[in-house]
Amino acid sequence: MAAAYNTLTEGVPGTRDNGGMKHFRTLRSLPFFLFHLAAAVAVFYVPFSAKWIALAAGSYYLRMFAITAGYHRYFSHRAYKMNRVAQFAMAWLGSTTLQKGVLWWAGNHRYHHRHSDQPSDIHSPLQHGFWWAHVGWILSDRHEVTRWDQIQDLARYPELRWLNRWWIIPASSYALAITALWGWPGLVWGFLVSTVLLWHGTFTINSLSHVFGRQRYATTDTSRNNFWLALVTLGEGWHNNHHTYMSSANQGFYWWEIDGSYYALRALSFLGVTRDLRRPPLALLEEKRIDRVARKSSRPDRRTRSAGTSGFKTFTPSDPESEALNVRSSDIRA
Repeated sequence: MAAAYNTLTEGVPGTRDNGGMKHFRTLRSLPFFLFHLAAAVAVFYVPFSAKWIALAAGSYYLRMFAITAGYHRYFSHRAYKMNRVAQFAMAWLGSTTLQKGVLWWAGNHRYHHRHSDQPSDIHSPLQHGFWWAHVGWILSDRHEVTRWDQIQDLARYPELRWLNRWWIIPASSYALAITALWGWPGLVWGFLVSTVLLWHGTFTINSLSHVFGRQRYATTDTSRNNFWLALVTLGEGWHNNHHTYMSSANQGFYWWEIDGSYYALRALSFLGVTRDLRRPPLALLEEKRIDRVARKSSRPDRRTRSAGTSGFKTFTPSDPESEALNVRSSDIRA
């Protein structure tokens, strides 16, 4: 219990070390907090009915798809292919979530994977505390700039560079369209409320999915699989799966692991919008199961004898070769 408390409270001023909160941008983060306040107050001044809840849910999951299938699986990991028009449309829709620019998002995420749960990880609950991992890092002045060195493959598209700078335009356009269609109640439920929920739904993958859940595969981080987070995030909750094979278009590796984003991507592939969806090599991943790794680490394996040496090399979660990034160099360039 003490360990869980320390993880959850680290990063909160007054509980333990402030987890880097000294870099917190109080004034520049004010719109983020005012947005929360506006959503919380406005719901008391508009009608409440199943219609508006459905609008909020629809807006939430439509844009969650743009984050999970777009910002994450496509732009960050190149798990499938699209043409340039579809690529721009996905980036535009993702920008309506107010999670900053697509290149900023992808660059930081690639950096996270290269340093997952290490001191350099930008949002590790293990290293910096739960609240820093959940929301503190995105409000920090440490991570304002786009990591261009991580996204050279994407930076060659001028339209993506434009969206990365002017991400507020798609978000404003979306808010205006919602208002034009459904009026003031539509703006409140379909944009304000759904955006706040969308923020924290996305943020749970950086925080909760490294704290709660089960681990199937041996990785060098604390990533976990969580059914409930998978429902909230259209499949992103299978986080241990993802950290095991990052370039897969599906994060639910088995039929019982619900992955809404992958189902939608498959449907779009039948329409010709997406193509070449990557799947994990499950037979190979069997070797990474924690139970198998534990058995192998307890005894030397002649098949892993290092060339030119007389010793044996065991397969352990800390072995850099066993945990090398499995994304092709053409997909993620440092």
